[in-house]
Amino acid sequence: MREYLQSILDEPFFDEPLFDEPWKPVSRPALVAWLIFYVAFLAYAFSAHGGYLFIDNANLIVHEGGHNLFGWFGPTLGLWGGTLLQWLVPFLLAAYFFTERQTTGFVFCLFFFFENWLYTATYMADARAQVLPLVTTGDPDFVEHDFFRIFSSLGVLNHDTQIATVVRVLGWCGMLAVVGWFGVRAKKSREA
Repeated sequence: MREYLQSILDEPFFDEPLFDEPWKPVSRPALVAWLIFYVAFLAYAFSAHGGYLFIDNANLIVHEGGHNLFGWFGPTLGLWGGTLLQWLVPFLLAAYFFTERQTTGFVFCLFFFFENWLYTATYMADARAQVLPLVTTGDPDFVEHDFFRIFSSLGVLNHDTQIATVVRVLGWCGMLAVVGWFGVRAKKSREA
């Protein structure tokens, strides 16, 4: 038994470092189609001026599920859980596609990870005004604005719009960087 355990410990965990693995190639037609999709989505998101996007329907479902999931760990995590799960789902999917070196899957998930920041920023900016319609999976009589409670508990409620602006800018920068990386990666793979 001891020898068996030692043989396991002596085995390399990875035959090659993860970063040395090549990314899966993207065909020219797929690259063009994906770039058209991302540019069109960016134009659509920009024209909405911080409003609700069609993808936010999916984000909302994941957000509400996060309250229920993280609520098992107490009221504070339950409160933060909506945003946590909403950001974790696309981020963890992106991490999976990163390990598999699947270029298009990685870019798609990371792009929508950052798109979630736009949705979150809109919700954050509404913390004091509370004009957005709220959705809950619980009793509608007890629905509360997440970021009103979060920002109030942190003592930053009066800065809701400034925080939201930073989050929104970071979301836009992230989406643009991901699309830029996708174009550069595809170009490099073609040259190799």
